[in-house]
Amino acid sequence: MNHKNGFNPLSRTTAHRRAMSRNMVTSLFRFERITTTKSKALEVRKAAEKLVTRAKVDSVHNRREAAKYIQDEKILNKLFTEIAPRMKERNGGYTRVLKLGFRQGDAADVVILELVDFKLDTSAVEKKAEAKAKKSEGSVEKAADSKEKAEPKAKAEPKAKAEPKAKAEPKAKAEKKPAAKKPAAGKKAKADDADAGKKE
Repeated sequence: MNHKNGFNPLSRTTAHRRAMSRNMVTSLFRFERITTTKSKALEVRKAAEKLVTRAKVDSVHNRREAAKYIQDEKILNKLFTEIAPRMKERNGGYTRVLKLGFRQGDAADVVILELVDFKLDTSAVEKKAEAKAKKSEGSVEKAADSKEKAEPKAKAEPKAKAEPKAKAEPKAKAEKKPAAKKPAAGKKAKADDADAGKKE
């Protein structure tokens, strides 16, 4: 029977359970959002909400009582100076549990435990998006520049083709010169024929 058993021991020893609970509450106040199993979240939530209620009245006694649970001075100060003032008008229900699904391996229910007024910091995502946009713009500009540079090269190519034509003309002239020398060869042949006639 499990009647009037006011907490879930989570299959841990007392010392282990208390240490784990303190660590998780501290992490919750540090990051304002943690991912854990559903059974742990429901136990941690009880302690976290009692601490927020106590932190609404900032007194030496309340700080000492909270310090028994939160042993990090910076997080303790954040609880009393930042988190509790934000919850001033709330009468409980400072946290929420969001279901994520089942963990692979042991199929445990995984949830997000977060403060109700938690807001995701999307500045990093926006910066990445801006950087990607700048890179894409830069690549488009580079492509346009490379096209502009390629066009003068294309214009220079006809000039290069025109030069070989100019060089080809002297070769044609050189070919014509040997043709002009052929009559000289004919004169020699006539002279040879004349010498042969004299001998006869």
